[in-house]
Amino acid sequence: MSGATHDYAVEVTWTGAGDTGTSSYTAYSRDHDVLLPHKPPLPGSSDPAFRGDETRYSPEELFVASLSQCHMLWFLHLAAVSGLVVREYSDSATGTMRVEARGEGQFTDVTLRPRIVADDGELATDEQIAALHHKAHGMCFIARSVNFQVLVEPVPLVRAAA
Repeated sequence: MSGATHDYAVEVTWTGAGDTGTSSYTAYSRDHDVLLPHKPPLPGSSDPAFRGDETRYSPEELFVASLSQCHMLWFLHLAAVSGLVVREYSDSATGTMRVEARGEGQFTDVTLRPRIVADDGELATDEQIAALHHKAHGMCFIARSVNFQVLVEPVPLVRAAA
């Protein structure tokens, strides 16, 4: 028996051709728009190291963000189911990408550093929070799809003011 499938469609449109297109490596902009139905356009470019526009989102940044978002959404789901009331959640995620001499590359790791504020209670311990993060990591669709280590280093719990 197979599981349910979910399909995703994204339109990516290059907007950086200018007057000369790809007549040379330096002749064109890396700017593009990521378009999804019923959502505002997401302005994309390459990383500034690869001649991109630093004011636009790079695929590498969005990749790290997707791992962080997926973990957060699973954590919040598991917290709600377990009875832990989370009031705030933030993550200072980082990723490392290695580029080889010929130009190809890959991510070697991503580290998530989630910080939560939760109501005081029997579930509001660093150990319980770590267990929820561990379970969320195991459930995250994106983390389960990558071929490198995604580390989760939770910041110690902050209890919400009464």
